[in-house]
Amino acid sequence: METTQRQTYLDWLRIISILGVLFFHSAMPYAMDMDWHIKNRETSDLMMESNLFLHLFRMPLLFFISGTVSYYMMQRRSTLSFIGLRLRRLFIPLLVGMFIIVPPQIYMERLAHGYKGSFWDWYPSVFDFVPYPKGSFSWHHLWFIAYLFIYDLILAPLFAWLISPKSDGFKRPLAALAKGKWVYLLMLPGILWFALLSHKLPETNDLAHDGCYFVYWLLFLLAGFICILQPRLMDSLERNRRFALTIGFLSLMLWEYLRWNKIEPGQANWSFRSDLFFYAFVALKPIIAWGWVLALAGYGKHYLNRTHKVLGYLNQAVYPFYILHQTVIVLIVYYIVQVPNESILSKYIYTVGITFFVSVLIYHLLIRPYVLTRFLFGMKPMDKPKPVMETEAKEIKPVVALSA
Repeated sequence: METTQRQTYLDWLRIISILGVLFFHSAMPYAMDMDWHIKNRETSDLMMESNLFLHLFRMPLLFFISGTVSYYMMQRRSTLSFIGLRLRRLFIPLLVGMFIIVPPQIYMERLAHGYKGSFWDWYPSVFDFVPYPKGSFSWHHLWFIAYLFIYDLILAPLFAWLISPKSDGFKRPLAALAKGKWVYLLMLPGILWFALLSHKLPETNDLAHDGCYFVYWLLFLLAGFICILQPRLMDSLERNRRFALTIGFLSLMLWEYLRWNKIEPGQANWSFRSDLFFYAFVALKPIIAWGWVLALAGYGKHYLNRTHKVLGYLNQAVYPFYILHQTVIVLIVYYIVQVPNESILSKYIYTVGITFFVSVLIYHLLIRPYVLTRFLFGMKPMDKPKPVMETEAKEIKPVVALSA
């Protein structure tokens, strides 16, 4: 039986995921061997390690949750209506981001590399439409929105078919995967795809040269859609959550042990000549990702499926927050990295705190209250206040019932 009622644990996981992105991007200026827009003079090897760990599953989790969101958005909507909604919620904010939100990031990077002109002298170069880094046209961190929009555009007819009675012959056999630990077969396509192609097609986030990762992220989105389409699969993830976490944890420990001891391809202690060992090593990354994503989904369903009065506010704020946060980080970090005699840790903490503070206030004061800005940042329209007479009538009814 399908579920049409939104599950609150998915909203909590989405909020936690975006907070994880904040911590990840705030660490990038200070992480060793990780290229970014503005870098601190001193960098941290350990901060790089924490970012490598987060990078393994932060985007897979967001795409998995996005698959469940697409499922709920398809409810009581035609294919064209769904596409129209995604145009408004994804494509419009992407355009706003590429022409308003992202350009300050590129400008600050240019300043850090010696550019002397003002922002308004530089800004027209955006409309040359020369892709970054050679030019000034980019979607930067908003690649996630671009990919999600393309996925939903391509898959809208499939989604419409899956939620319709026409697909009952497909959905019923899916329930068999909920028995035992068969649900983890959903991991296999992503693991095999990544292991075979990721070394040939590294991650670029530019769409044009991102053949491996474009499909890799898509498989997480499809898994999220399928797991919410057949609720027994989500029940299985909840029931087997410890098993998934064990997979994610042990594969992570093995990966770290091999890396830290330079037992990886191209390093001194890698003595395996067979391609099988090479592909097995590469496969550890997607195994870690799938293990942690499915574990978080299971633990979230078990512990986070509860409402709270702050959830509605956070759920609205998290999308504009994501759009804003990296630009705020780059603007702040441009000045923070110039501060002498401060530790990397203190700079990092300050970056996280100020970014959170500024992004939340921009949302609360300048985006949330206004119809136009809500539209530009992909938010739902504001709820219309109910008429006073209707409110009063609802308040009187319980009194009448009690008195009767």
